[in-house]
Amino acid sequence: MSSPSHVRAFAHMVTDLRGDQLPEWIASVRASADLPSLSRFAHHLERDLDAVVAGLSQPWNSGVVEGHVNLIKMLKRQMFGRAGFEFLRKRVLLSK
Repeated sequence: MSSPSHVRAFAHMVTDLRGDQLPEWIASVRASADLPSLSRFAHHLERDLDAVVAGLSQPWNSGVVEGHVNLIKMLKRQMFGRAGFEFLRKRVLLSK
């Protein structure tokens, strides 16, 4: 299997929520000696395989939470050195 087909197979796992196929994909990538970058990526996925399989299998995501965190960080950067915590708090509460 070539590099583009490995990448496509991984993309299908992510989009179709097929985390059960991950161990097979990792074995396939490891068997390909000419793909050192993908092999390193697979090695890092194996560090916490159960969590990665669950993440690729469940329909839930943390996108909304990450959006709020990103907004708060942006407001904090904009106000750095300008005002105290109370003003930042008001700005965060009014930005929603």
